[in-house]
Amino acid sequence: MLVLRRLRLRLPLPRPLLVSSFSSTSPSSSPSTSSSSSCWSSTGESRRAMASSPSPDSAAVVAEGSAARRFWIAASTREAAFAAYTPFLLSLAAGNLRLNVFRHYIAQDAHFLHAFARAYEMAEDCADDDDDMATIAALRKAILQELNLHSSVLKEWGVDPTKEIPPSAATTKYTDFLLATAAGKVDGTKGSDKMVTPFEKTKIAAYTVGAMTPCMRLYAYLGKELMVFLKQDENHPYKKWINTYASSDFEDTTLQIEELLDKLSVSLTGEELEIIGKLYQQAMKLEVEFFSSQLIDQPVVAPLSRYCDPKYKLLIFSDFDLTCTIVDSSAILAEIAILSFQKANQSGIDNNLDRAKSGDLRSSWNMLSKQYMEEYEKCMERLLPPEESKSLDYDKLYKGLEVLAEFEKLANSRVVDSGVLRGMNLEDIRKAGERLILQGGCKNFFQKIVKTRENLNLDVHILSYCWCAELIRSAFSSAGCLDGLNIHSNEFAFEDSVSTGEIDRKMQSPLDKVEKFKSIRSDVDSTVPFLSVYIGDSVGDLLCLLEADIGIVIGSTTSLRRVGKQFGVSFVPLFPGLVEKQRQLAEEDASVFKARSGVLYTVSSWSEIHAFVLGSDFS
Repeated sequence: MLVLRRLRLRLPLPRPLLVSSFSSTSPSSSPSTSSSSSCWSSTGESRRAMASSPSPDSAAVVAEGSAARRFWIAASTREAAFAAYTPFLLSLAAGNLRLNVFRHYIAQDAHFLHAFARAYEMAEDCADDDDDMATIAALRKAILQELNLHSSVLKEWGVDPTKEIPPSAATTKYTDFLLATAAGKVDGTKGSDKMVTPFEKTKIAAYTVGAMTPCMRLYAYLGKELMVFLKQDENHPYKKWINTYASSDFEDTTLQIEELLDKLSVSLTGEELEIIGKLYQQAMKLEVEFFSSQLIDQPVVAPLSRYCDPKYKLLIFSDFDLTCTIVDSSAILAEIAILSFQKANQSGIDNNLDRAKSGDLRSSWNMLSKQYMEEYEKCMERLLPPEESKSLDYDKLYKGLEVLAEFEKLANSRVVDSGVLRGMNLEDIRKAGERLILQGGCKNFFQKIVKTRENLNLDVHILSYCWCAELIRSAFSSAGCLDGLNIHSNEFAFEDSVSTGEIDRKMQSPLDKVEKFKSIRSDVDSTVPFLSVYIGDSVGDLLCLLEADIGIVIGSTTSLRRVGKQFGVSFVPLFPGLVEKQRQLAEEDASVFKARSGVLYTVSSWSEIHAFVLGSDFS
C-alpha cells in the first residue's frame, strides 16, 4: 500500500534528522524547502486524542501559569494510566472488587493520613509566609479531622479500628519518602538542619508540598474517571468511596494545595523546580506501586500478562507508521531519495536517474502525492455502503476494501515506475531509522517486552506497508527492542547497497495485512490456547483490528472511524470497555474477548496500551 495516505496529516518532515544522517558524507547537502509543503498537504484528516488528554497548545498555556499543572501533565500521561489500569481500580470501578481487598486498602489509608499530617506539620515549620503557614495549617486540620472520622469508616467496612494493622511495604515506601522529603533529605540539596535561613527552609516546604500534591491530584482524577460507573449502577458497592474523591470539596482541597505549590515555587530557580518535578514524579510512581501492590485474589481482565493463564500464548501485532512513529516512513524515504539525488548531482556523478521529464525529483514526488490523495478520497467514497450497518458486516467490509487494495497496488506501481526511489544508500536509510522518533510510550512498551518476554509466553509481530523493512529494523534496534520482534513489511531491492527503485511488494493493502495476520495465527500450536491483540490507527488496519481478539485503535484517523462506523464497527474507550469486561468476567470464563465482535477499543497513548497489556513496572 502506498504510505502516502498518511501524508494528509500536517506533520513536518524530520529535516534535521535526515540532514544529520547525510552530514558525514555530504556536509553541503540540504533539502529544498521551496515546495515540500505542498507535497505533504492535508485534506483535513487528523489524529484525534481522547478528550481527557491535553493538547500541546493547551498544555503550553497551562504550563506558563502553573508549576503544579505542568508537573501533573508531565506525570499523568504515563502514571495516571498505570494507576487506573491496575486490577484493584478496574475491579473497584466494575463494582466486583472483593470486600476483603477493599478492607485491606482502607486500613492502609490511616498510615497515609498520619504521614500527611506529620509532613504538613514539618512543612509549616519551614514556611516563612503567614498566608502559606495558614494554608498548610488548614490542610493539616482537614487531615486530622479525617483521621478522627477514620475509625467510623473502618467500622463501616468491617475493620476493627482498635486492631493495629501494620503498613504494607508499598505504604511504607511512600510514607518514608514523604517524611524524608519533609526532613530535607532530598538528592541535590542540603538537609533541613543545615538550611539556616528562612529562604532556604522555604525550599523544604516547597519540596514537601511537591511530594504531596500528586497524591491529591491523582485521587481527584480517578474519582472523576470513575463517576461514570455510578450512573450505570445506582447500587454500586463503592459509591461512597468514588463520590468522596469526585466531589467538589475534594477538588477544592486539591486546588488549594496546587495553588500553594505554585506560590512556593515562584522564587525557586530552574534547578530547584527540576527537583520538585522529580519529587512529583517519584510520588506518582509510589502511588502506582501502592495500587499495584493490592493483593487481588479474583479473576481480572488486566494486565493481560496476568489475565492470561501461563499456558496461554499472547500474540501482539502492531502497525508501524503513525502507530509507532510520529511521522510516516514514506516521507522519510522520499526525503532521503531527494537528498541522494542532490548529493549525486553535486558530486558530478552520472547516476543515470531518469526520474522525471522535468528533471525535478521533488516535483515528481509532489505530483504523485497529489494524485494519490485526490484518488484516495474518491476510492473511499466508492467503498462505503449507502446505509450504515446496525452491526458488524465483516464480509461486506472485506469486499469494500478489495476496491482499496486494487487502488493501493496501482499507486505503488506508479511510484516504482516513476523511479523516485532509486539511488538511496542503505546506510543512509539505517541512519534515518536510528533517528526516527517513536510515539511517546511506544519505546518503553517494546523495551519492557524484551525484558520480560522470557517470563511471558508471547510473540510480537509488526505488520507494515513501509516500503523498506530495514528502516523499521533500524528504528527498533536503536531503541534496544529489536530482539524477538518479527517484522513483516516490504523490502527495497538493492545493488551494491544502493536502491534500484524496485520494491519487493509483500504487503500493500488491508487484504495483505489480514492474510498475514491469519497465517501467523494459524501457525500457533493448535493445542495451545492463545489471545491476539492488534494495535493500529488507519483504515489499512481495520480488518486485522477486527480479526484480533482485542483490537486497539491508537489516536485513529477520521477515515478509520467513518469507514468502521458505516460497516457497523463500534469504537469504545479502552478503560470503560475493560470495566465492562471485568463485570462479565467469571471464574469459568476462558476469555471475555472475542474476535470479530465488532468492538474496537480506543486509546490516546501507548501508556494505556502498556498498562493494559503488560501492567506497570510493579505489576
